[in-house]
Amino acid sequence: MSFVVAIDGPAGTGKGTITKLIAQELGLVNIDTGAMYRCITLKAIRKGVNSLEKSEELIQIAKDSNIHIENHEGNQQTFLDGENVTTEIRCKEVSDFVSQLSSIPEIREVVVKLARNMAEGKDVIMEGRDITTVIFPEAQVKIYLDADVEERAKRRFKENQEKGILGSYEQVLENVKMRDYNDMHKKVGALKIAEDAIIVDTTKMAIEEVKEKVKEIILERRK
Repeated sequence: MSFVVAIDGPAGTGKGTITKLIAQELGLVNIDTGAMYRCITLKAIRKGVNSLEKSEELIQIAKDSNIHIENHEGNQQTFLDGENVTTEIRCKEVSDFVSQLSSIPEIREVVVKLARNMAEGKDVIMEGRDITTVIFPEAQVKIYLDADVEERAKRRFKENQEKGILGSYEQVLENVKMRDYNDMHKKVGALKIAEDAIIVDTTKMAIEEVKEKVKEIILERRK
């Protein structure tokens, strides 16, 4: 029987970082659904299919994609059709389109099925937008990470600078606001707070503080 930790929240709340740290410390398998959507988005962009008007083509790309995620020496590696795309899926072009692509119900069905198959029989931790409400509504631990939009934009802008990604803070802020709107207004898998989720506001918290708070919640439920 699986033990599932589900973490939801908007972009820039530290979900990805926290999930990786917790997975390492507690020996949980980290399944990143966001990386799955990014793989499909990257493949679509490479094929020149970067518009929702081509939804049928996007759906077929999702169905034809072989996505595999594995942990190597504590670091998550993402493979698309046998190619390591861990770095490529974080580029600006993918970030700008992934929220739109993930709003397509048929693509969400592909990712949900893949995520559930990966988690079967394992103790896992997963983060995304609808993990607590759609993918694993029966998860033993449900956490919703949140933070002020300005703070989330500052974090994302800093990440971009460290990665050499060009763009102003104002552009990042608008992108974060747009993603929030898209994520919260999807017809399927919209970002929302599960009734039994524990909300953790990370606005004024350092990563280490957030990690310890989340770990405390998990260990309490694991008893």
